[in-house]
Amino acid sequence: MREVKRFEGEARQTRLLLVLIVTYAIVIAYCDLLTRGPSGMATLWPCNGVLAAGLMLLTTRRAVILLFVSAASHLLLDGLAGSSLAMTALFTTLDSAEAVLIAVVLTRAYGGTPRLKTLQRTLTAVGMALPVTATLALVGALACAPMLHLPLPPLIKNWLFINVLGMAVGLPATLILFDPRIRHGFERPALEKAACYLVVVIAAFVAFGRPGHTLPFLAFPAGVLVAFRLGPKGAAWTTLIVAAIAAPLSVLGITAEAATRAQASERMHALQLFVGALFFTCLAAALVLATQQRLKRLLVRRQALARKAQARAQAASQAKTEFLATMSHEIRTPLNSVLGFTRLLADRDDLAPEARRHVSVIDGAGGALLTLVNDVLDFSRVEAGRVELQIAPVQVETLLRDAAAIVAQDACAKGLALEIEVIGDTGRHHSLDAARLRQVLLNLLNNAVKFTPVGGVTARLIVTPGTGTDALRIEVSDTGIGVPLEIRDRLFQRFSQGDSSVTRAFGGAGLGLAISKALIELMGGRIGVEPNADQGSTFWIDLSVQPCAAPGQTAASATNRAAAARILLVDDHPMNRELGGAFLTLAGCEVVTAENGQQAVELAGAGDFDIVLMDIHMPGMDGLTATRAIRALPGAAGEVPIIAMSADALPQQIALCREAGMVDHVAKPIQREILYATVETWLRIGEAA
Repeated sequence: MREVKRFEGEARQTRLLLVLIVTYAIVIAYCDLLTRGPSGMATLWPCNGVLAAGLMLLTTRRAVILLFVSAASHLLLDGLAGSSLAMTALFTTLDSAEAVLIAVVLTRAYGGTPRLKTLQRTLTAVGMALPVTATLALVGALACAPMLHLPLPPLIKNWLFINVLGMAVGLPATLILFDPRIRHGFERPALEKAACYLVVVIAAFVAFGRPGHTLPFLAFPAGVLVAFRLGPKGAAWTTLIVAAIAAPLSVLGITAEAATRAQASERMHALQLFVGALFFTCLAAALVLATQQRLKRLLVRRQALARKAQARAQAASQAKTEFLATMSHEIRTPLNSVLGFTRLLADRDDLAPEARRHVSVIDGAGGALLTLVNDVLDFSRVEAGRVELQIAPVQVETLLRDAAAIVAQDACAKGLALEIEVIGDTGRHHSLDAARLRQVLLNLLNNAVKFTPVGGVTARLIVTPGTGTDALRIEVSDTGIGVPLEIRDRLFQRFSQGDSSVTRAFGGAGLGLAISKALIELMGGRIGVEPNADQGSTFWIDLSVQPCAAPGQTAASATNRAAAARILLVDDHPMNRELGGAFLTLAGCEVVTAENGQQAVELAGAGDFDIVLMDIHMPGMDGLTATRAIRALPGAAGEVPIIAMSADALPQQIALCREAGMVDHVAKPIQREILYATVETWLRIGEAA
């Protein structure tokens, strides 16, 4: 492969050498034979710029060949144009030296052949070349003055004009025309290109076709049009076409009018300035457009890369969600049996004290594992922005006391005092998300108990009435190990712990406080920590909430309502059916079980169930399909409330359950109180209907 590429590169360089030889021969023949004025000097001389560009484009060996061929062409054509041998030798030597010096200067400055992608870059390259051109033009004028028998000042002026303007146009035009990458963004059909250049030819003949009555400004609209359509290459070709037509017409006009040498010189300078102005005007417009095209292509590529990156990120997020869903389901399913049967054992009266202690240890360990799973899922919801607050009237004092009652057993087991203090009108109801605030309070209280070896924990509620809203401050103070100053700033960051060393005494994933901070900020509040004056620390929550009326009271308890219920429990796992049936039987329900979705549809067809508790993942017919099939049943059988009872607990999984026709969701591991409350709610709704 490397040999093939090397061979292709050599062939490409050889073709380029041949093209440059032909190009140089045509240009010098045209300038020498068709554009000479009365003074014997060419009107335009871009030959040195073409040669300098060619030397930079070729490899060293081919550049030497081009240099020798160009010198031979120079000698031959100058002789044919009538120059003396001495003048021909001088012109050839100076022109070759100029091209070589400029090629060396620019190659070293740019580390290779310069790419003229912008107007600034073009002007910089021309600016570096012109001092060399001006110096050698001055040397040539001084050397030729005795041979031509001309005054030195006008000779220097003419030579500078011819060479400087020729280099300013010839060098960048050649580099642009032989750069294959410049055409990107300006690809046009061959017919359109031909039409554009035909417009330039017509404009040039109209502008310079009448000697003495030239209208050079007519060339500019055509040139700018071509530059806009064909880019930098179009600008270069436009200039070459106009110069090729204008120079001989101007020379013929001067001869026909028998103008003086001074008049001829002025006409030549005007033409040279015109060609330079046309070239740089058209090139400036073309390069600006080329830059825009390049930026547009870059933007398109970056947008494509951004779309790919977004797709990868979405795929990674989807993979993470699927992984969390799978792990949640796989962990919750065995936890359902562990925690469920543990709590059934704990309710028995015939357990020995040591066995009861063992059951309590199992229950505590299972609860800790469930907390960890819930923290991971909650953090995933918070990070994805999928947490939605369920605002309802809440009595914060009652909520605080309920949360304290949950952790009271753990505090008592460690010999800690757990106290509650209330300040202000704490009996008012406020619009809050009770479940999320309880989650935060439990996290703070559990942490306080966990990190307090001796002493006690105090939960304090302060209500300060305001105009329209009340200010709530909840403080959880402990006499524990405290929070060192150096870790206080990162305490509410995800996966951050006060002690993350291998010798740490306390477990945890470091997600609880990060989730609490996110939830409190979602409620529009603040959460923080400060050290106590004596020992321990105080975690605080500040909320600004609206007071509201108390909700209506329900009459019957969950167990009383559930006592008369007939419930279909659908689950493919025998232990889950046994556990769910035991819980519901304790509440006084009549329970019928089914092992899969097909059995559930057949049993539900009788239409004599008050509620269906449906698992999701089952062989044969899954829970979602079974729910849709039940909803398609005629009459009351198709309207029975179907509640998902599954280890699928992510928001998108719950949403799928509701889309299938389920009315509610109870997550595994089953918590008796939540199960009873959910069943009672839908029994009450059924009675109301």
